[in-house]
Amino acid sequence: RVIQPNKFFQRIISLYAAHTRNLIDMGAGAQIVAVGRSDKQLPELPTLSFRDDPERLLALKPDLVLIRPMLSRSYPHMVESLEANGVTVVSLQPTSVDEMFRYWENLGILSGHQDEASQMIARFGAGLVEINRQVERIPAEKRKKVYFESIHKRMKTFAPESMAMFVLESAGGINVATDAVQVRKSNVAAYGKERILSQAKKIDVFLAQEGRMNKVTAEMIKNEPGFQVIKAVQEGQVFLVDEKLVSRPTLGLLEGMQRVFTLLYPDEGLSGTEGNGGGADRR
Repeated sequence: RVIQPNKFFQRIISLYAAHTRNLIDMGAGAQIVAVGRSDKQLPELPTLSFRDDPERLLALKPDLVLIRPMLSRSYPHMVESLEANGVTVVSLQPTSVDEMFRYWENLGILSGHQDEASQMIARFGAGLVEINRQVERIPAEKRKKVYFESIHKRMKTFAPESMAMFVLESAGGINVATDAVQVRKSNVAAYGKERILSQAKKIDVFLAQEGRMNKVTAEMIKNEPGFQVIKAVQEGQVFLVDEKLVSRPTLGLLEGMQRVFTLLYPDEGLSGTEGNGGGADRR
């Protein structure tokens, strides 16, 4: 969706947790008047769903509603109803790091925090330089080959150009599923058990995102029929990482890189990176 704002917005409904996190990080948290039902970052605010009656959203007198493309596709009538009542609706969801920078810039324009958005980009760049410096200490022949799972039930990985794969590769991991096929314009990619098992002897580490998108445990992965032939399963190298740190377009990706680096190379130290978000468990 393309708009040409001639002002910044002051009463924002954010229906994606990453929108909320980024607005907070750029100093626009006070402009948010409501968030999505599963968003716990501003517990004092009302929570809403795009499935609600439009009047529920309009009652808060928003001037901007921030959503994702999935919602604009699924609920076009809600978009039309809000716009008919003078509310601007903007749908944003980057699927790569380059897109993420433009996304942050757009949030800065919409909220009147362009300078702060630029500072976020600079901070991300500085954190990435530090992580790269640490990764360069790992000899190429010792870099871990990784299968990175996005959705266990569907045997899906991440698209090669996704933010999650950027996190993995920035942390010194080598993606074994470079031939995975992206699903629509999303972060995930189809792979399948047969192709995973064809790489069984190469997979040093089996990494899986954990969260709403992938409700999985390390035991589920280890006990998956056929997975016992995977090198990482045999050697106890099955780890989970919070999806907020690898899939959401926030500064938390820096923390995600740090966590993944620590899981892949536990004997190496990593310092000097900061981010926001949850944690990762070594299982």
